[in-house]
Amino acid sequence: MNSPIWWLKFGGKPGAWDKSTIVYNHHLSLRGIPASAQEYLLGSRSAVEWILERYQMKTDKESGIVNDPNLWGEEHGNPSYVLDLLKSVVTVSIETVRIVRSLPKLRIATEKAIA
Repeated sequence: MNSPIWWLKFGGKPGAWDKSTIVYNHHLSLRGIPASAQEYLLGSRSAVEWILERYQMKTDKESGIVNDPNLWGEEHGNPSYVLDLLKSVVTVSIETVRIVRSLPKLRIATEKAIA
């Protein structure tokens, strides 16, 4: 795959993000991501949002060092690593939400009911 990340972001514009679309770069967007993918939270944000934040190309202002997530995949023979990771996180998020929704409601016994 010769489509490096230039940015990872939701579709749409600030204030009106389309979370059903992730723009990977100028050539590639992932569309049709179900809203349930945003319900699987890691702390205060979704796992998808976490990936979008962490896998950005960034340049440190002081040192000029470039943090390019594309390089790790290329160095390890998997240039589509970030894209594959993103797709996996979307799938895991959707499936986790589906499984949790299918669980029976938790019933907690009170002390009075136990006695």
